[in-house]
Amino acid sequence: MERSERVVLENMCMIRDGTKVLVEDKIGEDCRGIIFPGGHVEKDEPIVDSVVREIQEETGLTIEDPVLCGVKNWIDEDGIRYIVFLFRAEKFSGTLTSSSEGQVFWVEIDQVLDLPWIWGMDKLMRIFAGGEFSEFFLNAKDGWAPLMK
Repeated sequence: MERSERVVLENMCMIRDGTKVLVEDKIGEDCRGIIFPGGHVEKDEPIVDSVVREIQEETGLTIEDPVLCGVKNWIDEDGIRYIVFLFRAEKFSGTLTSSSEGQVFWVEIDQVLDLPWIWGMDKLMRIFAGGEFSEFFLNAKDGWAPLMK
């Protein structure tokens, strides 16, 4: 029985500052809309290091002590599994600066779901909130029906 598969690793981080969270209006080719900042894990890169690097590249901020709170994953039509490690952070330094990947800005956490989010953000917020779920899984073979565990 085959136990390996092709996988793409990514990360996303909800950075909180009091009652506000940092969001990004992503303008990438494969992802458009409001999202928490993050990106790809590079080959041989530790996962926590990847989220610190991506946040710095996309926001100008250096986060400290990011906490892994769950995963979003899906199996694309081509059979590749995508795993997004979901982090929370409340400690950071630096000057907020947008990048070529999108405009970054603060929004009140209770207004988050009023924004034009990527698909499924309502479910991801339940993971970022902690406790209720730790995994959001999608499968193209099931018509992209979400499964929360």
